[in-house]
Amino acid sequence: MSTSVTNSMEARFCTIDGLKIRYADSGGSHRSTFLLTSPWPESIYAFASVWTTLAQHARVFAVDLPGFGASDRRDDLLSPRGMGGFLARLIADADLGPVHIVGPDVGTSAALFAAAEYPDRFSSLIVGSGAAAVPLEVGQSLMSKILDPDLDEYRATDSRITVGELLDTIAGGLPDEIRDDYLNCYSGVRYVESMRYVRRYPDELPVLADLLPGVAIPTTIINGRHDRIVPASNAVFLAERLPDSHLTLIDAAHFVWEEAPKEYASAVLQALDRKAKRG
Repeated sequence: MSTSVTNSMEARFCTIDGLKIRYADSGGSHRSTFLLTSPWPESIYAFASVWTTLAQHARVFAVDLPGFGASDRRDDLLSPRGMGGFLARLIADADLGPVHIVGPDVGTSAALFAAAEYPDRFSSLIVGSGAAAVPLEVGQSLMSKILDPDLDEYRATDSRITVGELLDTIAGGLPDEIRDDYLNCYSGVRYVESMRYVRRYPDELPVLADLLPGVAIPTTIINGRHDRIVPASNAVFLAERLPDSHLTLIDAAHFVWEEAPKEYASAVLQALDRKAKRG
């Protein structure tokens, strides 16, 4: 990764909870820390276009969640609640302190579970574009991945084609090196195995829904207004149940952090500013 889009992000690996985890860390002496979690089927480089902007205001620590991006997989972590526990351990093991977590897509449910169970590890939550509504409200393609009883069809399909078709929906396209990273991260069986996470939604999202009224951490919910994969109704569902929430809809589709990076970064920084004004 040596292009102007990604050269500010130096990918490294560390061991967390016995797993080899890929991350990038801007470092610096800022008092606040953003913890960014990889969307699916992407990686830490989903944040390449917002990295420099965010790093001017806070330390930025991006991580490929276990089983996503280039990080190792462990099946017990491939669920929202299991991943929430991992996030709490990551924050402690990496000594990040209370973080402003930016958890789009699959990171939404994990961040909310973590905040419900380990509230002292979070300063604020910035989530969205992730399934949350009960009953499920997602596009047909994602619904099939969640509910299909047999994954053989997916195993028989070249994952590069499946992932490539998803990436082709991103308005404006992607730099070649970032697209290649995504395709390589989910090659072989990695994409099908990563589906284990969303297949836990029917069991775990109702549990999460019951926890939401008790999550008092300031939460910003960002969603693409035209998202057909995870409709904005999921963001509204969260906003109606979280006691301290702010809803931001951006004129973009699902991959809003890629399609409208300036607007996305602005919404994230506004969340930081709102928390700072509260003290």
